[in-house]
This record gives sequence, C-alpha cells and structure tokens, in this order.
Amino acid sequence: MTVWHLGRRPSVDRELVAPSGMTMRDLGNEATAGLFARPGRTVLTVFGTVIGLASLVATLGLSRTAGNQIVGRFDELAATEIVVSPKPAATTDTTTAALPFDAPTRLGRLNGVAAAGNLSTLDVGTRLVASSPVSDPQNQTAFKLTVTAASPGLFRAVRAVLRTGTTIDAVQSIRSERVAVLGPNAASRLGISRLDQLPAITIGDDTYLVIGILASVARQPDLLGAVIIPEGTAQRYYRLAYPGLVVVETDIGAASLIARQIPLALRPDNPRSLKVVSPPEPKRVRDAVKNDLNLLFLILGGVSLLVGAIGIANVTLVSVIERTGEIGLRRALGASRRHVGQQFLVESTTVGIVGGVLGASLGTLVVVIVSAYQQWTPVLDPLAPFLAPVIGGLTGLVSGTYPALKAARLEPVEALRSGT
Repeated sequence: MTVWHLGRRPSVDRELVAPSGMTMRDLGNEATAGLFARPGRTVLTVFGTVIGLASLVATLGLSRTAGNQIVGRFDELAATEIVVSPKPAATTDTTTAALPFDAPTRLGRLNGVAAAGNLSTLDVGTRLVASSPVSDPQNQTAFKLTVTAASPGLFRAVRAVLRTGTTIDAVQSIRSERVAVLGPNAASRLGISRLDQLPAITIGDDTYLVIGILASVARQPDLLGAVIIPEGTAQRYYRLAYPGLVVVETDIGAASLIARQIPLALRPDNPRSLKVVSPPEPKRVRDAVKNDLNLLFLILGGVSLLVGAIGIANVTLVSVIERTGEIGLRRALGASRRHVGQQFLVESTTVGIVGGVLGASLGTLVVVIVSAYQQWTPVLDPLAPFLAPVIGGLTGLVSGTYPALKAARLEPVEALRSGT
C-alpha cells in the first residue's frame, strides 16, 4: 500500500516490508561455511596473519629483553669506568698537571674502587717491532706497532682476558724486566700464537720476552693492537716521566662519587689539573636506549602486521570475485546488502582473531627460545598475548571492509550474469 504525504514523495509502508529472517546464528553459520569451503586458502590467509602477529609479539618481547640486557651491560661496563688524565699545562712545567705513578695504590684506598691501573703510550720514534732478530729484506718482518706501558692493575681495570700466558706483575715492573704482553692483533701481525717456545720480539735493538697474549679487553680497545711492557721498564728505558692516564673500575653506583674524590686523592695540591671523565647519568642513557629499541622493533612489527593485513584484504577480495554468482543468488533469494557485507566482514574478522591467537602463542615461544639460547632472562609485556587476538580481529575487520562493501554493492542480476 502506498501512502501519500503532502509535499512529500510517496513511500512504501514499512509494515508491508517483511523483516529479515537471517539471525546472528545464521550469519555465523554462513561465514563458517564460507571459510571452510576453501580450507587451503583459509589456512594460508591465517598463516599470513600468524606471521604478522607473531612478529609483533616477538619483536616487542625481544626489544624488552634486549633492552634489559643492554641496560645490564651498561651498568656492568660503561657505568663503572672512569678515565683520569692530566690537563694540558698552561706553563712549560708539565709536572704541574702530572699523574703520580702510585695513582692505582692511592685510588685503591677509596671505598668503591674495584681496580685501577696506569696506561701510557710510549714514543719509540722510528723503532719497529719485529718477532725475528734478523731483518729479512725480502719479507716484511718488522712493523710500526703501538708500544704502551702498563701498571699491573691495568689488566683488571680494562677487564683483559688472556688467551695464553700471564700478565705483567709488580716484581717485573720494579725490576724493569724486558717482558711484553701482546694484544691479539699485534700477535697476529708478528706471527706469534704460542708461548711454549719462549718467543721474543725486538723493539728497535732491544729484545723483550713475550709472556702473554691477550684474547680481548672490555675497555681501551687500542690495547688489542699494542705491545704492552711494564711501567718500570718504560721509566728506565724510555724515560717515562709520568703516566699518560689512569683507568679506574668502580662498583656499580659509585662512579659519580669516586669521580669527585679522585682529584683530591691524586693531586691534593692542584686538583683542577686533572681531567676526570666519568660515565653519563645511567638512568637517562638507559631510558634513551630502551626508547630507541622499542621504536625500532615496533616499526618492524608494524610492517609485519601490515603485510598480514594486505594478505587478508587480498584473499577476501579474491573470494568476493570468485563468489560473485553465489552473492547474486543470495541477493535474488532475499539477502540484503547488509547481510552480504556482514558475512564477508565476519569471515575476515574470524581469520584475524584466529591468526592473533596463534600468532601470540608463536611470538611468545620465539621470545622464550631466543632468550634461552642467548642465556637471557625473557621479558614479555603481559598484555601482549591478550591484545594480539584483539589486534588481529581489528586487522581482519579493517582489511575486509573494502571487499565486503564491494560484495554488498553487487546487483543481483549483474552478479548472476557474471557468476554463470
């Protein structure tokens, strides 16, 4: 029955329009049937979402785990190192800013100092370092290597790890013995890898017995390519007037206090003549590192999630094109545009939720496996596994919006014609 209203267009009485007979249960059944009609494609689509959500959960977890490890390493290494050196003297008398040779002993009395040692780079002029006393003009056997002098405590202060042999001790320094410890790079260039045959090197015309080869150092990386001799030997044969610098390792949390005490402990007569380089404020550096890592891994996880979303949209759109005839038949039998659009939205959202659940499980497993392999303590946001299915569902909903609208806008006659 047509109802006429003054000044308005005729409209159809809504009471004569039969309400839809499709319930939410029917909609769920149709969406489930649509998903299982092509199980292979559905599994691949879910797999794409699983990869995206697993990458997101894993990257967030690994960023937190790696961030904690970096913070721990910072607290363990960088936040406990202090380097003391003399400031350039304003006068010609360089002793006004000189470091005392007993600096490690003085600093060892301070509460919070774990180790301290002197380090000096020696001026050897044009003298070369060689592992053979005979110069071979056909082969390069002598090299221009850095020669440094170290007090016995330096090796502990820089956390040196020996590959073989021993380090310099106090007796060798006091007696000015001609012994040397080689950094790994220097040993490789000189062709020395073993000490069982008591290898020796020459610095110019002076012969030094090699007593140790370093494997690594945590601080002062220049030592890796250097020849290290006792400080007492450098004083006697190279006229070392005073140490070049002092490397100090402190207990965690004591660096700032020790840095203020060092000038008075070493040069009470002129504390301003020393330059003390202490680590930056730990909390600020830790926060900056964490923020950078979180941003980096979040971007990587977002890219992975975007790839999964594009996969859902692509497969849903292909499904709409392949099921054009089915859509036309449903429309011809009375299904509304809303019903058709809802069906495809439910299908894509279901794919996203299932992918989110599986992706959260896989991402958590990846974090645990990587942490166990690296011997780290896994750190995972407790909300991440629960938010992943929600994010997956929203991703599927957004990705399926355009294909659902495209399906809903198909005219029944055109859909039937195209689907035949």
